[in-house]
Amino acid sequence: MKFEHYALNVPDSASMADWYAKNCRMKIVRAIDLEPHTRFLADETGRVVLEIYSNRAVEMPDFARMDSLEYHLAFAVDDPEAEKARLQEAGARFEESVQPSEGTKLIMMRDPFGMALQICKRAEPL
Repeated sequence: MKFEHYALNVPDSASMADWYAKNCRMKIVRAIDLEPHTRFLADETGRVVLEIYSNRAVEMPDFARMDSLEYHLAFAVDDPEAEKARLQEAGARFEESVQPSEGTKLIMMRDPFGMALQICKRAEPL
């Protein structure tokens, strides 16, 4: 089996997709403008795809109320502090920073839509 994508039901998929494309170096690889306004976003490697859509026919998760350890999107970066500052300028909110081991730094933020967003620099990349 080959992983294809991970899907999230969110209140405003078009705005959220635009924000992630502009600020997290993701690319919208497919957009469906009819309900439920689906967007497929690929990371800069093209190997990881996130599908976001707004389907009001089912219960929508309240990501803003979830603890960041319960759910978050994580991105590997070279300079976590620079990315933190850049994302704050783009409307993200800082929550906490931890260094669980030598050479690893994890910064937890919330995107402008309330979803937990982690930026990571690991001593040993995944």
